[in-house]
Parts: sequence; structure tokens; C-alpha cells
Amino acid sequence: MRRRFLLAALAAGVLHTASFAPFEAWWLQLMALAWLAHLSWGASPRRAAAIGGMFGLGWMVSGLWWLHISMHQYGHLPWLVAAAAVLLLAAFLAGYYALALALASSLRGRGGPWHALTWASCWLLAELARATLFSGFPWIASGYAHTTGLLQPWAPWVGVYGITALAAGAAAAFAALSRQYWQPAAVVMALLLVGQLLPQDFTRSSGSLRVSLLQPNVPQDQKFDRERIAANMELLARQIEAARGQLVVTPESVVPLPLSYLPREYLERLMRAAQRRPVLLGVFLGDEQKGYVNSLLALAPGTKVPYAYGKRHLLPFGEFIPPGFHWFVSAMSIPMDDQARGDHQHPFSVAGQRLRPLICYEDLFGEDFVDSVQDSESAATVLINVSNLAWFGTLMVQDQHLQFSQMRALEFQRPFIRSTNTGATAVLDHKGKVVARLPAARAALLEASVEGRSGSTPYARWLARLGLWPLAVLAAAGLLAAWLRRRAS
Repeated sequence: MRRRFLLAALAAGVLHTASFAPFEAWWLQLMALAWLAHLSWGASPRRAAAIGGMFGLGWMVSGLWWLHISMHQYGHLPWLVAAAAVLLLAAFLAGYYALALALASSLRGRGGPWHALTWASCWLLAELARATLFSGFPWIASGYAHTTGLLQPWAPWVGVYGITALAAGAAAAFAALSRQYWQPAAVVMALLLVGQLLPQDFTRSSGSLRVSLLQPNVPQDQKFDRERIAANMELLARQIEAARGQLVVTPESVVPLPLSYLPREYLERLMRAAQRRPVLLGVFLGDEQKGYVNSLLALAPGTKVPYAYGKRHLLPFGEFIPPGFHWFVSAMSIPMDDQARGDHQHPFSVAGQRLRPLICYEDLFGEDFVDSVQDSESAATVLINVSNLAWFGTLMVQDQHLQFSQMRALEFQRPFIRSTNTGATAVLDHKGKVVARLPAARAALLEASVEGRSGSTPYARWLARLGLWPLAVLAAAGLLAAWLRRRAS
């Protein structure tokens, strides 16, 4: 019986992955989480932890398998070593859900209808912990499955983790129905109805901007190849020169070396191309003493102080090395593997719009840049993400990352433009809808128009003041209520 439960939890975790992009079957998440809640409802803390861990393992392995590509194909680790590394990471992340379900079980008491609230509170705490501890890694957090569907209207009110709590509550309510507890389901149905009636328009148009988004499609094993850099740089220059927009945006680290290493004549060529309109160039800034920063440099002749944005939220193992793991990163020979953190976080102004750059997976951390979308004269009207996902292939990872940008667009009601090396290069409107997108793994230039927006959503206002603490306090209140009920019984 126990083995069957664990296999069922593992299968539910794999099913859970299908609720995210590129499948976007949000309703599958509710089914998977409801089945998980059902499996763990009457379990002991030890068995609940095993069930939660197996669910998390199935979810994380099926959702993050593409990490194997970066370690094996480009990092040259043996196939089994790379697979073991993915499995160990998945097991570590699954630990959050093992602990969450063990805690829910220990607070279950007699297992009445309001155990659904306890279960959802524990799930929310697990997701918040994964998003914040050890620099955070909230890739495919539960709430991202709901960029469409019944829970989407809650995005500008409670954000991705508020939606996470609602989804977990709905799933636990379905599990409670199987035990003939109707009260949680009634509460959830009321919340879903309220969500459909909530006001949705909090921002206003600030005008339009024509943008040219580059997608060079340089394979990762050629990006840092000295024999190919000259040809790749020639392709880049030609794409910039062919652009017609009021702003040109290049992908992350499209120049795969520090700015000081660029030949003078090549930089002058780019500056001539920038005479017609600014170019945001992905390049490394800094020096060996202070460190190199993954940056976006604005080539805009005539400005007294050049604009540069430096990435602050660095990727573990790819951009900074956690203590004790130098041996692992050295084995993969990752270029620029230990970078410095950047600064200059204010928006970049062009043609009446203010643009807030984000590099790579920084767009997963809305709490880090929410200050830039507050309703003020200096607030950003357009969000930009530049990425290089060539490390991870084209299957799933590009669509997953695009979905994260969609959630930020919904939360802050800002358009999002994305320039990437191999995909997904796209333009999103302030409702998270993809209005233009290039095919993956194709060298191309996306010419599009984006409508800037000003104003603040309710979520942006309270997140800027209080961070994610209100959600943590809400989850803690649910656990306190469960503890008091258990003590009273």
C-alpha cells in the first residue's frame, strides 16, 4: 500500500509539470494537488513527508530535466554525473514539500474540514521558502500555471504567491469533498466568484514605442569559441544596422567578452549604428580587480553619462559559486562563472518611455524590482528581459521563462519585451498576452510596437511596502489556528 501511494505521488508530480508552459493546462495543477492532498490527508507525518517528497521529485525532475543539457552537452560532464546532479537538485527542492506535508500532518488533529486551510498554509510556506532561501530558486512555482484560467484575475491583487495559496486551497478543498466536508469548497467557490468580479484596470497608456529585438541564435558551444567570435560579432553588427525601431535590444551577453576587449573599430561601428537610435548591448563591464558584471550598456551618442544596468540577482553555479562547489563548477569550465553584482537600477528613458531592464532569471523576483513600477514620474512604463537560454536547449525551458514574464506583466500591468539568443524573443502586452514572437532557434530580428503603461496595481503597492511578508504571516496564521484547534481537541 505504501509503495503504491509513493508511486501515485510521483506520477502526480509529473502531471503537475504539465500545468505549466508549454502545455498551460492550469486545471491539471488543481487535479494534481488535489490528489496529493488526498494521498496525504490521513497519513502520519513520516508518510506525509515521503508522499510530499515523491511528488516534488516527480515535479522537479520533469520540469527541470533541461539542466542536464547545460551540464552534459556544454559542461562536458559525463551523462550519469549530469543526471545525478539534476536528481540531487530536484531532491533538495522536493525537501521543501516533504517538510510542508509533514508539518500539515502533525497539525491535522482530528482531520476535520479546516485541515484544508492547514494544508494550503503549509504549501504556501514551502513555496515562499523555495523563493527566498539560499538566494531563491522559484522556477515553475505553483502560481505560474495560472497566467490563464479562473485564478488569473487575482494576479494584480495578490501576485504569483497569492495565487499559489488560492490554488493550494482549492486543491485541498476538493480533497476535503471526498471526505464529505463541503465548507472549504464553499469558501473556495466564493473566492473564485469574487476573482471574476474584481476590477482589473489599474494602469493607463503612456504612448507607444517601436522596438527591434535581436535573436542571433548563436549555439552555446560557439559563443565563446575564439575562432568563431569574429563571425558572430559580424552577424550582430549587421542585425543592429538593419534594425528599424526607436530602440534596439540585444540578448544577454551577446558580446561574450568584457567591453574593454572589443576592438576599437568594431565599437565605433556600433556607435555609428546607434546614431539613429539607442542600442541596449549585452556585454560584460568591469575589470579583473573589481570583477566583471553581466550588463546592458546603452549606446546612445550625445549622453554625458552612459547608461548601464548591471545584473544583481545572480544565478547559482552559472554566475556565482556557492561555498564548497568550486570543484563542481570548475569541472564544467563555465566562462565568466564567478561574477560581480551590478547596480544602476533606475529605468532607461527613450522616446517618452522609461524601460526597466532585467537580465535572465531576474524576472522571477518581482519583489526585487517592484519599486520601479510604482506610480511616479520616474516609474518604468515598459519592462525588458534579455536572456541567453542556449545553455538549456529549446524544449520547455523557453516557454517556461516566457510564462514567468507573462505573470510579471499581469501582476504589474506593464508590457514586457524579451530579446534572447535562441528564444523566446517576444513582445507581451500589459495583460500578459503574447502579441509578437520569433520562432525558436532561428536568427531573426523582431520589429514590433509596444504600448507603455503607467500607474500601480494593488499588488505592486503592497509588495513595495511590505514585501512577501503579508503572505508569510497569512500562512503562519493558518498554522496557528490549526495548532489551537489541535490543542483544544
